[in-house]
Amino acid sequence: MAIDRRILTLDEFTIQQFRGFPQATGELSSLLRDIGLAAKRINVEVNKAGLVDILGDYGTTNVQGEEVKKLDIFANNQMMGVLRHGISCAGIGSEEMEDVVIFDDETSNKSKYVCLFDPLDGSANIDVNVSIGTIFSIYKRVSELGKPATKEDFLQPGNKQVAAGYVVYGSSTILVYATKVGVNGFTLDPSIGEFSLSHPDIKCPPTGKFYSVNHGFFFQYPKQVQDYIHACQGKVLDTPESYTQRYIGSMVADVHRNLIKGGIFMYPGTAKKPNGKLRLLYECNPFAFIAEKAGAIATNGKQRVLDIQPTSLHERTPFYVGSKLMMEELETYLKQA
Repeated sequence: MAIDRRILTLDEFTIQQFRGFPQATGELSSLLRDIGLAAKRINVEVNKAGLVDILGDYGTTNVQGEEVKKLDIFANNQMMGVLRHGISCAGIGSEEMEDVVIFDDETSNKSKYVCLFDPLDGSANIDVNVSIGTIFSIYKRVSELGKPATKEDFLQPGNKQVAAGYVVYGSSTILVYATKVGVNGFTLDPSIGEFSLSHPDIKCPPTGKFYSVNHGFFFQYPKQVQDYIHACQGKVLDTPESYTQRYIGSMVADVHRNLIKGGIFMYPGTAKKPNGKLRLLYECNPFAFIAEKAGAIATNGKQRVLDIQPTSLHERTPFYVGSKLMMEELETYLKQA
Protein backbone atom coordinates (compact mmCIF):
# COMPACT_ATOMS: atom_id res chain seq x y z
CA MET A 1 0.00 0.00 0.00
CA ALA A 2 1.38 3.40 -0.99
CA ILE A 3 1.51 5.96 1.82
CA ASP A 4 0.69 9.56 0.95
CA ARG A 5 3.70 11.45 2.28
CA ARG A 6 1.82 14.74 2.03
CA ILE A 7 -0.08 13.66 5.14
CA LEU A 8 1.87 14.39 8.32
CA THR A 9 1.70 12.10 11.33
CA LEU A 10 1.31 13.54 14.82
CA ASP A 11 5.02 12.98 15.49
CA GLU A 12 6.09 14.68 12.28
CA PHE A 13 3.72 17.60 12.76
CA THR A 14 4.73 18.36 16.35
CA ILE A 15 8.41 18.28 15.44
CA GLN A 16 7.83 20.67 12.53
CA GLN A 17 5.52 22.94 14.52
CA PHE A 18 7.98 23.53 17.36
CA ARG A 19 11.10 23.66 15.19
CA GLY A 20 10.42 27.35 14.60
CA PHE A 21 10.87 28.20 18.28
CA PRO A 22 14.58 28.64 19.15
CA GLN A 23 13.92 28.00 22.85
CA ALA A 24 12.12 24.69 22.18
CA THR A 25 13.76 21.69 23.82
CA GLY A 26 11.53 18.99 22.32
CA GLU A 27 9.89 18.18 25.68
CA LEU A 28 6.44 19.41 24.66
CA SER A 29 6.57 17.44 21.40
CA SER A 30 7.59 14.36 23.33
CA LEU A 31 4.79 14.86 25.87
CA LEU A 32 2.15 15.20 23.14
CA ARG A 33 3.43 12.04 21.47
CA ASP A 34 3.22 10.21 24.82
CA ILE A 35 -0.41 11.29 25.18
CA GLY A 36 -1.04 10.07 21.62
CA LEU A 37 0.40 6.68 22.57
CA ALA A 38 -1.86 6.42 25.63
CA ALA A 39 -4.85 7.38 23.46
CA LYS A 40 -4.06 4.60 21.00
CA ARG A 41 -3.93 2.06 23.83
CA ILE A 42 -7.23 3.31 25.25
CA ASN A 43 -8.76 3.21 21.78
CA VAL A 44 -7.91 -0.49 21.42
CA GLU A 45 -9.79 -1.32 24.63
CA VAL A 46 -12.72 0.94 23.76
CA ASN A 47 -13.11 -0.86 20.43
CA LYS A 48 -13.16 -4.32 22.00
CA ALA A 49 -14.92 -3.39 25.24
CA GLY A 50 -17.99 -5.44 24.40
CA LEU A 51 -15.89 -8.56 23.92
CA VAL A 52 -13.98 -8.56 27.19
CA ASP A 53 -14.77 -8.09 30.86
CA ILE A 54 -14.10 -4.37 30.84
CA LEU A 55 -17.61 -2.93 30.64
CA GLY A 56 -19.73 -1.97 33.60
CA ASP A 57 -19.02 -0.57 37.07
CA TYR A 58 -15.75 -1.09 38.89
CA GLY A 59 -17.56 -1.20 42.22
CA THR A 60 -16.14 2.02 43.69
CA THR A 61 -16.76 5.76 43.42
CA ASN A 62 -14.23 8.40 42.46
CA VAL A 63 -13.43 11.57 44.38
CA GLN A 64 -16.47 13.20 42.74
CA GLY A 65 -18.79 10.60 44.27
CA GLU A 66 -19.56 9.06 40.88
CA GLU A 67 -19.54 5.37 40.06
CA VAL A 68 -16.25 4.38 38.48
CA LYS A 69 -16.45 2.34 35.29
CA LYS A 70 -13.90 -0.40 34.60
CA LEU A 71 -12.78 1.36 31.45
CA ASP A 72 -12.25 4.55 33.52
CA ILE A 73 -9.66 2.72 35.60
CA PHE A 74 -7.95 1.29 32.52
CA ALA A 75 -7.80 4.70 30.82
CA ASN A 76 -6.47 6.38 33.97
CA ASN A 77 -3.76 3.75 34.38
CA GLN A 78 -2.73 4.05 30.74
CA MET A 79 -2.41 7.83 30.89
CA MET A 80 -0.51 7.73 34.17
CA GLY A 81 1.73 4.85 33.12
CA VAL A 82 2.75 6.32 29.76
CA LEU A 83 3.47 9.75 31.26
CA ARG A 84 5.37 8.26 34.20
CA HIS A 85 7.63 6.23 31.92
CA GLY A 86 8.21 9.15 29.54
CA ILE A 87 10.85 11.81 30.02
CA SER A 88 8.76 14.96 29.68
CA CYS A 89 6.33 15.04 32.61
CA ALA A 90 7.03 15.88 36.26
CA GLY A 91 3.63 14.79 37.57
CA ILE A 92 -0.05 14.34 36.80
CA GLY A 93 -3.47 15.20 38.14
CA SER A 94 -6.50 13.11 37.23
CA GLU A 95 -10.21 13.54 37.70
CA GLU A 96 -10.24 9.97 38.99
CA MET A 97 -7.75 10.57 41.80
CA GLU A 98 -8.08 12.65 44.94
CA ASP A 99 -4.57 14.10 44.83
CA VAL A 100 -1.84 14.72 42.28
CA VAL A 101 0.89 12.15 41.60
CA ILE A 102 4.44 13.52 41.57
CA PHE A 103 6.98 11.54 39.54
CA ASP A 104 9.84 11.96 42.00
CA ASP A 105 12.86 10.65 40.12
CA GLU A 106 15.93 12.33 38.63
CA THR A 107 14.57 12.50 35.06
CA SER A 108 11.06 13.62 35.97
CA ASN A 109 12.31 16.30 38.36
CA LYS A 110 14.10 17.93 35.43
CA SER A 111 10.92 17.96 33.33
CA LYS A 112 9.35 21.36 32.68
CA TYR A 113 5.72 20.24 32.45
CA VAL A 114 2.84 18.75 34.42
CA CYS A 115 -0.30 17.26 32.90
CA LEU A 116 -3.91 17.17 34.08
CA PHE A 117 -6.54 14.96 32.46
CA ASP A 118 -9.98 13.42 32.48
CA PRO A 119 -9.02 9.94 31.29
CA LEU A 120 -12.48 8.99 30.02
CA ASP A 121 -15.08 11.72 29.64
CA GLY A 122 -18.68 10.56 29.16
CA SER A 123 -18.02 7.17 30.72
CA ALA A 124 -21.71 6.81 31.63
CA ASN A 125 -22.16 6.12 27.90
CA ILE A 126 -19.65 3.27 27.74
CA ASP A 127 -22.19 0.48 28.10
CA VAL A 128 -24.39 1.78 25.28
CA ASN A 129 -21.64 2.39 22.70
CA VAL A 130 -21.90 6.19 22.53
CA SER A 131 -18.86 8.37 21.79
CA ILE A 132 -16.56 9.02 24.74
CA GLY A 133 -13.22 10.76 25.02
CA THR A 134 -10.07 11.85 26.86
CA ILE A 135 -9.34 15.48 27.81
CA PHE A 136 -5.91 16.83 28.80
CA SER A 137 -4.05 20.03 29.54
CA ILE A 138 -0.37 20.83 29.98
CA TYR A 139 1.21 23.49 32.19
CA LYS A 140 4.76 24.70 32.56
CA ARG A 141 5.95 24.24 36.12
CA VAL A 142 6.29 27.18 38.50
CA SER A 143 8.35 25.14 40.97
CA GLU A 144 12.12 24.84 40.79
CA LEU A 145 13.45 22.49 38.11
CA GLY A 146 15.56 19.65 39.43
CA LYS A 147 13.27 19.21 42.42
CA PRO A 148 9.93 17.37 42.67
CA ALA A 149 6.88 19.20 41.31
CA THR A 150 4.45 20.72 43.81
CA LYS A 151 0.68 21.14 43.98
CA GLU A 152 1.11 24.80 43.00
CA ASP A 153 2.23 23.60 39.56
CA PHE A 154 -1.27 22.22 39.03
CA LEU A 155 -3.28 25.06 40.59
CA GLN A 156 -2.56 27.59 37.85
CA PRO A 157 -5.22 29.55 35.96
CA GLY A 158 -6.10 28.22 32.54
CA ASN A 159 -4.39 31.13 30.78
CA LYS A 160 -1.08 29.55 31.85
CA GLN A 161 -1.68 26.41 29.77
CA VAL A 162 0.92 25.76 27.09
CA ALA A 163 -1.18 23.11 25.36
CA ALA A 164 -4.52 21.35 25.73
CA GLY A 165 -6.43 18.77 23.77
CA TYR A 166 -8.90 15.94 23.63
CA VAL A 167 -9.47 12.59 21.96
CA VAL A 168 -12.85 11.41 20.66
CA TYR A 169 -13.37 7.64 20.46
CA GLY A 170 -16.19 7.49 17.95
CA SER A 171 -16.84 6.31 14.40
CA SER A 172 -13.21 7.29 13.94
CA THR A 173 -10.70 8.24 16.61
CA ILE A 174 -9.55 11.84 16.44
CA LEU A 175 -7.03 13.74 18.57
CA VAL A 176 -7.29 17.53 18.62
CA TYR A 177 -4.75 19.69 20.39
CA ALA A 178 -4.10 23.40 20.72
CA THR A 179 -1.00 25.45 21.41
CA LYS A 180 -0.52 29.19 21.23
CA VAL A 181 -0.02 28.86 17.46
CA GLY A 182 -3.38 27.20 16.72
CA VAL A 183 -5.60 24.12 16.81
CA ASN A 184 -5.06 20.98 14.73
CA GLY A 185 -6.81 17.61 14.51
CA PHE A 186 -5.40 14.16 13.75
CA THR A 187 -7.40 11.07 12.82
CA LEU A 188 -6.09 7.64 13.78
CA ASP A 189 -5.23 5.63 10.68
CA PRO A 190 -5.65 2.00 11.77
CA SER A 191 -3.71 0.73 8.75
CA ILE A 192 -0.46 2.25 10.05
CA GLY A 193 -1.41 2.82 13.70
CA GLU A 194 -0.63 6.54 13.55
CA PHE A 195 -2.55 9.75 14.11
CA SER A 196 -2.44 11.64 10.80
CA LEU A 197 -3.20 15.32 10.23
CA SER A 198 -6.81 15.55 9.03
CA HIS A 199 -8.09 18.90 10.38
CA PRO A 200 -5.36 21.53 10.00
CA ASP A 201 -5.75 24.96 11.58
CA ILE A 202 -9.24 24.44 13.01
CA LYS A 203 -11.34 27.60 13.26
CA CYS A 204 -14.74 27.56 14.95
CA PRO A 205 -17.39 29.19 12.73
CA PRO A 206 -18.59 32.50 14.23
CA THR A 207 -22.13 31.12 14.43
CA GLY A 208 -23.89 27.81 14.01
CA LYS A 209 -27.16 25.93 14.29
CA PHE A 210 -26.54 23.72 17.31
CA TYR A 211 -27.19 24.39 20.97
CA SER A 212 -26.23 21.69 23.46
CA VAL A 213 -27.77 21.60 26.93
CA ASN A 214 -29.38 19.05 29.22
CA HIS A 215 -33.08 19.95 29.07
CA GLY A 216 -33.76 17.60 31.98
CA PHE A 217 -32.53 20.31 34.37
CA PHE A 218 -34.32 23.17 32.62
CA PHE A 219 -36.40 24.24 35.61
CA GLN A 220 -33.32 24.23 37.87
CA TYR A 221 -31.37 26.61 35.62
CA PRO A 222 -31.18 30.36 36.33
CA LYS A 223 -33.99 32.32 34.69
CA GLN A 224 -31.56 34.04 32.33
CA VAL A 225 -30.46 30.65 30.96
CA GLN A 226 -34.08 29.51 30.65
CA ASP A 227 -34.84 32.68 28.67
CA TYR A 228 -31.93 32.02 26.32
CA ILE A 229 -33.04 28.42 25.75
CA HIS A 230 -36.55 29.71 24.96
CA ALA A 231 -34.97 32.06 22.43
CA CYS A 232 -33.11 29.15 20.83
CA GLN A 233 -36.31 27.16 20.62
CA GLY A 234 -38.14 30.13 19.16
CA LYS A 235 -35.91 30.47 16.14
CA VAL A 236 -38.01 29.38 13.16
CA LEU A 237 -37.00 26.11 11.53
CA ASP A 238 -35.82 26.03 7.91
CA THR A 239 -34.52 29.59 8.04
CA PRO A 240 -30.88 30.74 8.21
CA GLU A 241 -31.44 31.64 11.87
CA SER A 242 -32.88 28.28 12.94
CA TYR A 243 -31.27 26.34 15.80
CA THR A 244 -31.34 22.61 16.52
CA GLN A 245 -30.70 21.00 19.87
CA ARG A 246 -27.99 18.32 19.94
CA TYR A 247 -26.94 16.84 23.28
CA ILE A 248 -24.95 13.60 23.37
CA GLY A 249 -24.12 13.54 27.07
CA SER A 250 -20.39 13.22 26.37
CA MET A 251 -18.96 16.70 26.70
CA VAL A 252 -16.00 15.87 24.49
CA ALA A 253 -18.28 14.80 21.62
CA ASP A 254 -20.69 17.73 22.02
CA VAL A 255 -17.96 20.37 22.11
CA HIS A 256 -16.06 18.74 19.24
CA ARG A 257 -19.12 18.90 17.00
CA ASN A 258 -19.77 22.53 17.85
CA LEU A 259 -16.11 23.44 17.37
CA ILE A 260 -16.12 22.01 13.86
CA LYS A 261 -19.62 23.00 12.71
CA GLY A 262 -20.46 25.95 14.92
CA GLY A 263 -22.66 25.91 17.99
CA ILE A 264 -22.86 26.51 21.72
CA PHE A 265 -22.47 24.12 24.66
CA MET A 266 -23.94 25.00 28.05
CA TYR A 267 -23.62 23.34 31.44
CA PRO A 268 -25.04 25.92 33.85
CA GLY A 269 -25.21 25.72 37.58
CA THR A 270 -28.55 24.54 38.97
CA ALA A 271 -30.61 25.29 42.04
CA LYS A 272 -29.14 22.18 43.70
CA LYS A 273 -25.61 22.63 42.33
CA PRO A 274 -25.03 26.36 41.80
CA ASN A 275 -21.34 25.79 41.11
CA GLY A 276 -22.15 23.40 38.29
CA LYS A 277 -20.91 19.88 37.73
CA LEU A 278 -17.97 20.20 35.36
CA ARG A 279 -14.41 20.33 36.72
CA LEU A 280 -12.44 23.48 36.10
CA LEU A 281 -9.03 21.84 35.80
CA TYR A 282 -9.87 18.64 33.95
CA GLU A 283 -12.65 19.71 31.58
CA CYS A 284 -13.37 23.44 31.43
CA ASN A 285 -9.85 24.90 31.25
CA PRO A 286 -8.70 22.57 28.44
CA PHE A 287 -11.79 23.24 26.33
CA ALA A 288 -11.69 26.97 27.05
CA PHE A 289 -8.07 27.09 25.85
CA ILE A 290 -8.86 25.13 22.69
CA ALA A 291 -11.97 27.20 22.00
CA GLU A 292 -10.19 30.54 22.28
CA LYS A 293 -7.33 29.41 20.06
CA ALA A 294 -9.98 28.42 17.47
CA GLY A 295 -11.75 31.81 17.69
CA ALA A 296 -14.57 30.78 20.04
CA ILE A 297 -15.46 32.04 23.54
CA ALA A 298 -15.66 30.30 26.93
CA THR A 299 -17.11 31.75 30.13
CA ASN A 300 -18.56 30.62 33.45
CA GLY A 301 -21.39 33.11 33.00
CA LYS A 302 -19.57 35.88 34.88
CA GLN A 303 -15.99 35.85 33.68
CA ARG A 304 -13.57 34.33 31.19
CA VAL A 305 -12.91 30.75 32.26
CA LEU A 306 -9.17 31.00 31.63
CA ASP A 307 -8.86 33.84 34.17
CA ILE A 308 -10.26 31.84 37.08
CA GLN A 309 -7.67 31.15 39.79
CA PRO A 310 -8.32 27.57 40.96
CA THR A 311 -8.31 26.94 44.71
CA SER A 312 -8.66 23.15 44.71
CA LEU A 313 -7.89 20.25 42.39
CA HIS A 314 -11.52 19.24 41.91
CA GLU A 315 -13.13 22.67 41.77
CA ARG A 316 -16.33 22.88 39.72
CA THR A 317 -17.76 25.70 37.67
CA PRO A 318 -20.69 26.52 35.36
CA PHE A 319 -19.48 26.41 31.76
CA TYR A 320 -20.56 27.97 28.48
CA VAL A 321 -18.47 27.59 25.32
CA GLY A 322 -19.13 28.10 21.64
CA SER A 323 -19.20 30.20 18.50
CA LYS A 324 -18.41 33.87 19.03
CA LEU A 325 -21.74 35.37 17.90
CA MET A 326 -23.81 32.77 19.73
CA MET A 327 -21.86 33.35 22.93
CA GLU A 328 -22.29 37.10 22.60
CA GLU A 329 -26.05 36.58 22.29
CA LEU A 330 -26.04 34.35 25.38
CA GLU A 331 -24.09 36.96 27.34
CA THR A 332 -26.80 39.57 26.70
CA TYR A 333 -29.16 37.28 28.64
CA LEU A 334 -26.66 36.45 31.41
CA LYS A 335 -26.02 40.16 32.04
CA GLN A 336 -29.67 40.55 33.00
CA ALA A 337 -28.96 38.80 36.29
